[in-house]
Amino acid sequence: MRVTRKRLCSALLAAYVLFSLYAAYSVFLRPRRPSASRGGPRQPRLSRERSSLGNEEWNPWEGDEKNEQIVSQQRYETNLQRLKNMKSQQEQTDLKVQIWGKAAIGLYLWQHILEGLLEPADVTAQWREGSIKGGKTHFSFITGPAVVPGYFSVEADNVVLVLNGREEAKITYATQWLHYAQTLIQTRKLRHVAIVLLGSEQCNNEWIHPYLKRRGGFVELLFVVYDCTWINEEDIFQWPLGVATYRNFPIVEPSWSMLRSPRSYLCNFLGTVYKNSSRENLMEVLKQDGLDKLCWIAAREQWQPQETNESFRIYQEALLQSDLTLCPVGVNTECYRIYEACSYGSVPVVEDVMTPGKCGNSSIYHSAPLQLLKTMGAPFIFIKNWEELPAVLEKEKNMSLQEKIQRRKKLIEWYRHFKAQMRHKFINIMENSFLPNAKG
Repeated sequence: MRVTRKRLCSALLAAYVLFSLYAAYSVFLRPRRPSASRGGPRQPRLSRERSSLGNEEWNPWEGDEKNEQIVSQQRYETNLQRLKNMKSQQEQTDLKVQIWGKAAIGLYLWQHILEGLLEPADVTAQWREGSIKGGKTHFSFITGPAVVPGYFSVEADNVVLVLNGREEAKITYATQWLHYAQTLIQTRKLRHVAIVLLGSEQCNNEWIHPYLKRRGGFVELLFVVYDCTWINEEDIFQWPLGVATYRNFPIVEPSWSMLRSPRSYLCNFLGTVYKNSSRENLMEVLKQDGLDKLCWIAAREQWQPQETNESFRIYQEALLQSDLTLCPVGVNTECYRIYEACSYGSVPVVEDVMTPGKCGNSSIYHSAPLQLLKTMGAPFIFIKNWEELPAVLEKEKNMSLQEKIQRRKKLIEWYRHFKAQMRHKFINIMENSFLPNAKG
């Protein structure tokens, strides 16, 4: 038993010695072979350990952070490029139009239709300007005596020129501007030109024919006042006369009293009574049965282009205090009074007859005269003869205040919608005609 235990201890000791010798051989004497999985020699473990231990700021997540930085930088560069592309695309699709207001109806276009502001506010200033954005179009507007051909900056490739062609002196002045615009087209300083024209009241507008592109000229679009027979809704459009901006008629904001207060007069007429005109018939009808006592009437024999401050105040007060505004024809059926009455909620009573001249013949153009207003559903009272007026006024007497209030609201809302529709139409025509690939 004792011998067996001694043998066992000897065997264990021998095994321990052999294991120790083998371990020493493996660590210190056995040669190392290069790794077959890498292309280059593998660095000794000791060297790597020293390198790692020598770097005091070593971060075990450094690789992940670098990857995140790379991804973030790539995302930033992608977004930046996308913004640049969007800006470039916007610059290509947006339209810049400069409006040169060389007739008073330019103020109706800018302030009443496009709802733009002007600086300075002083109406007597030599130079006034403004800018707005409508749709895809950036509009700028300049007006005043200091706006002279060749003495201002042309800031857009596309121009709308507002001109007065009512009489010979105005036409001569208008052609000077047309020649200036033509020179800019020829020298490639302009690309597109449109005209807003206060035409002749008899529609004698042939003088502008040579300038129209359809006749070999350069004017691509024409917006013309009055019922011109050229209107085709393709490149020639009817434009409203609007209010008398040359007399500084304001933009009227409806008030509670304007809509709801009782008005002192059934009707009003403040204007010139021309000899042998239907206006003389109107005066005679009003004198029958004392109808002139129910209306605010102030007739004069000679037309006055400018109002005094007092006469203008009286005219506005008459519109505000009358349920109806009588609108007899003058040289043309369309007159400023129609639009000015709408501004104050006073229903226009329009003499619906054609005047002499070349404007739309009512036997051919069934909506003439006032095609534009009728097409837009104007809630006016149309009469063919002033002999119909007594019946109209008798009906007014029997209307309740509530009925009149509803009618005023309807008229003012219609006029607001009318101006908004003209704005939308004008901008669309500009973009469809002047913007590259707009129709596509």
